[in-house]
Amino acid sequence: MPTLLEQVTHDIADAMKRKDQAALGPLRMLKAALMNREVEKKKALDEAESIQVVNSLVKQRRDAAEQFRAGGRPELADREQAEIVFLQRYLPPAADEATIASAIDAAIAETGAAGPKDMGKVMKAVTARLAGLSVDGRAVSDAVKKKLAG
Repeated sequence: MPTLLEQVTHDIADAMKRKDQAALGPLRMLKAALMNREVEKKKALDEAESIQVVNSLVKQRRDAAEQFRAGGRPELADREQAEIVFLQRYLPPAADEATIASAIDAAIAETGAAGPKDMGKVMKAVTARLAGLSVDGRAVSDAVKKKLAG
């Protein structure tokens, strides 16, 4: 099975052959981010590190889209949203709400959390339980807050 960097390199070649400029931009950005992280680490990235890079790019695009919407630039926000959809192809399948809810319940029981002050312990346990799945950290955090508050 090829690494994520190898897959992206292959996809860039395919996009160039198809003259698909819409795909080429995000692919080049992703490849650059992966290669930069490899240079920082001074070694090839493992699968988890590669996924972390993709997640950070998705988060950056999500934040940029919010800023563009707030600034009255919906066309730029739509472009960022399209890049998010494109980048999510390289992430593992997303966890559904039932999976997240059961992970939160199990983490609360496991840590013995009693209230909002135990948020850190619960988040650490939930993150460990959801490893390997793509999840929105902000959504998980909000769900944990609701559960611990009442």
